[in-house]
Amino acid sequence: MWRSILATCSLLAMLAAAPVHARSAQVRIAKIGTAVATLEQVRVRLDWPEGATTGELQLWAGTVEAADLGYRYRNLHWRCPLQRVANDGWQCDGVLRSGNAAPLRLAVQFDAATTQASLTQGGARFALDRNAATPDLTSLDLTRVPITWAQALLAQAWPEARLKSGLLDASLVIEAPANRPLRISGPLRLRGIGLETADATIAGENLGGDLRIDYRTTPAQSLMALDGELRGGEFLAGNTYVALPATPVGLRIDASKHAGAGWELPRVEWRDGDALQASGKLAFAADGALASMAVDVGSRDMSPLRPRYLSGWMGLFGLGDVDLLGAMDLHVEARGGALSRIDAILHGVDLRDPARRFVFDGLDGDLRYSASTPVRSELRWQGGQLYGLAFGEARLPMASADGLLRFREDVRVPLMGGAMTLREVVIRPPADATGMEIRFGLGLDDIDFGKVSQALGLPAFQGRLSGNIPDARYADERIDFNGGLSMQLFDGRVAFSALSLERPFGSAPSLSANIAFDGLDLLRLTEVLGFGSITGRIDGRIEGLRLVDWTPVAFDARFITDEAPGVKQRISQRAVQNISSVGDASFVTSLQGQLIGLFDDFGYRRIGIGCRLANEICAMSGLDSHRSQAGNAFTIVEGAGLPRLDVVGFNRNVDWPTLVERLVAVGKGEVAPVVE
Repeated sequence: MWRSILATCSLLAMLAAAPVHARSAQVRIAKIGTAVATLEQVRVRLDWPEGATTGELQLWAGTVEAADLGYRYRNLHWRCPLQRVANDGWQCDGVLRSGNAAPLRLAVQFDAATTQASLTQGGARFALDRNAATPDLTSLDLTRVPITWAQALLAQAWPEARLKSGLLDASLVIEAPANRPLRISGPLRLRGIGLETADATIAGENLGGDLRIDYRTTPAQSLMALDGELRGGEFLAGNTYVALPATPVGLRIDASKHAGAGWELPRVEWRDGDALQASGKLAFAADGALASMAVDVGSRDMSPLRPRYLSGWMGLFGLGDVDLLGAMDLHVEARGGALSRIDAILHGVDLRDPARRFVFDGLDGDLRYSASTPVRSELRWQGGQLYGLAFGEARLPMASADGLLRFREDVRVPLMGGAMTLREVVIRPPADATGMEIRFGLGLDDIDFGKVSQALGLPAFQGRLSGNIPDARYADERIDFNGGLSMQLFDGRVAFSALSLERPFGSAPSLSANIAFDGLDLLRLTEVLGFGSITGRIDGRIEGLRLVDWTPVAFDARFITDEAPGVKQRISQRAVQNISSVGDASFVTSLQGQLIGLFDDFGYRRIGIGCRLANEICAMSGLDSHRSQAGNAFTIVEGAGLPRLDVVGFNRNVDWPTLVERLVAVGKGEVAPVVE
C-alpha cells in the first residue's frame, strides 16, 4: 500500500498550487500517472471554511497500481487535516485505509522544493523524501517494517515465494526516470525472516543479516546485485538443509532475468570461514529448474559441514549423524539438471558414524567423475570399521566416462584375518528421476569368524568365512546379492543365499536371507553356547529370514540331527533341562522319574526342533511335526538305549520375546538343572 505514496504526493502538490478560497471544493480525475504508480477513479475533496487556518482533505482512489513493483490496491481512502507550513508549504496527517486491510497513518509535508511523507503502523515506520531538483529520485527509510509489506515486490522476481514473518530496516533510493529502468538500491537489515514456496520445496526460518541491494527492472529485463552478510537462521531448498552459524557468512549474488526466461546468476559467492568457501555461476529455466551450474567449493575444516550444510543430503542415505573431519577441494558442474563433472580432492578426511556402523580413517587422493570425456583418479584410505569389523589400508583406482564411475581393477581390503575383494565396481550417480546405482562383485577369503564373533559381541564361534558373490546391486537404498556366501563353522558348513539388505546405513536396516547348515559338530556348538553337552552332527535351514534393525521378525527354521558313522549321540542332563525350559517341554522315561538324577547323560536317536516366526509368535515343531499327536504335543528329543528319555513339547505357539528371554537365560546359566 505504501507504494502509492509517490502518486499521492504528486496529486497533493498539484492541488496545493491551486488557490484555496472556497468553503468546499471537489475534483474528479479519471487517471493520474507517475513514474512509479498509476491512480484511477480519483476523487479529491477539500473542505476549508472561509477565514479558517486549517481545512480537511479527503482523497479516494478506485485503484492504485505500481506495475513495476507488483502492487495493486482498491478503494483507497485518506482523510487528514490540511494546514499551511513555512516556505509556502502544506502538511496533512491522517488515517489511510484500503478495503478491509488494517488502517495505517500517512503524514505528508511538502513545499515547492521538497516532499516528505511517512507511513506508520504500530512500531513500523516508512519514510519518503523527494526533492524537486531531482524529481526522479526518491529516498526511502524503513524502520521495523514487517517483511510481508514487501511480498508484492518479491513476487515480481520470485512469484512462487511467500514471506511469512520478520522485520526489515532499510535505507533505499528509488530512481524512476521516464526512459530508463526503475532502480532500487541501498542497505537492508533483515531480522527473523521466514519464507516458503507454495510447494514447500524452499523454506526459511529466523533468517537475519545485513545486505546491500541494487535492483533494476524494465519490461524486458531485470538485474539484481546482492552483497553482504547473513547471521543465523535456517533454510531448506529441496534436499539441501542449511543451518547458518551465529558468526557472519558472506554472500554475493549477481543475477539477471530476461522476459520469458529464467534467472541467470553469473556470480555467486558464499564465505563461511574455514568451513566453506564457494563461488560459481548458475542458470535456471523459466520454470525454476536448474539449467546449468559450475561451482568451486573448498573446506579447510570439514567438521562443521554436516550440521550446517550436509545433513539433508546425508540423511537420505542414513548418514545424518556422521562426523566429517579433514579438508577438501571440490569442483562440480551440471547441465540440464544432471551432473556432468565432479573433481574432488580429499586431504586426510575421516568419516565417523557415532553408531559405529562404519568408520573410514585417512581418506586421501582425488575422485573424478565425467559425463563425457574419460578421466582417471585414485582414492586411498588407511583403515576403518564396518559394523565393528576392522578393515585395513586400501587404494581405489578409478576411471570415469559417459556418466559412469568404475574401479580400474579389483580392490583387495584386509578384513579380520582374511580379505574382502571388490570386483567390477560400476557407479552411476543420480540422474533424472532415478537415484544412484552401484553394481559390484564381492569376494570373502578366509576371514576369521572367531574375530568376527568377538567384534559383533557373539559367542566365541570358531571357523573361517569364505564365499563369492558374482554380482550385487545397490539402488533405492537396497542391496541385492546374487550368489552366495559360505563359511566353515564347527567342522561343518553354513551357506547364505537370497541375501538382500535394505537401508544399510539408514533407520531400521532390514536383512533378508536363506541360511543352510550342514554337518555342524553339536558338541563344539553347545559348548560355545553354554547350552550343556550334546554330541553328534546337525543339519538345518532358516528360510525367509527377515531382520529389521537387526531383530528377527520372520523366518521358518528347522534343525535335525544327522547320523554320522563313528559319531556318538549323547545329550547331557543340563542340555535336556535347557531344551525343556526353552521349548515349553517335559521329558518322560521308561524308568521311574526319581532315577533320572543318577545319570549325567543319555543316548538319543534323533533331535529335531523347528520354529516358524510371524507376528511375534513362534509356531514350534519337532521330529514328528508331519504326524498328528495328542493335543499340541511334539517330540523334540527321541531317546535311545537305557535309560530311554524322550523330550516332548506341549505348547506349539510360543511368544517370541518370551522365547528370546529364555535363550538369554540359558546362555547365562540361569536355568537350574532340576529333574522331575
